[in-house]
Amino acid sequence: MARGLRNNNPGNLRLSKDKWQGLRPVQTDKEFFQFTEMKWGYRAMLITLRNYRRKHGMKTVSQIISRYAPSNENNTSVYIRSVCNDLQVLTTYEPDVDDKHTMCRLAAAMSRVENGVPAVLSDIEQGWDLI
Repeated sequence: MARGLRNNNPGNLRLSKDKWQGLRPVQTDKEFFQFTEMKWGYRAMLITLRNYRRKHGMKTVSQIISRYAPSNENNTSVYIRSVCNDLQVLTTYEPDVDDKHTMCRLAAAMSRVENGVPAVLSDIEQGWDLI
């Protein structure tokens, strides 16, 4: 099972000073957050993606993923192409970060890249509903 799935962190959010809701009481992974349930991991991922637009001005899928999955850690261009293919959009597509359907689809496409398996849409929707 992929690390992101074992950690209930399908976006593979790295440890930081953020105090996310739904964190496991004991964090045993030295690099990535661990959540008690998948919905909490998706909530954190969705909030992070929304903040990229709201706080950092990232508008397009390409800009968002370039920040989320930088080239020093990922093959960012392949990541962007894969997500855009899943969504059937151009790299210049500007997702509406306040639209549940749009953001759940984006999170699902990114989760598939991060973990190598399709996401469970109901987990993502539950995460959105916690925002």
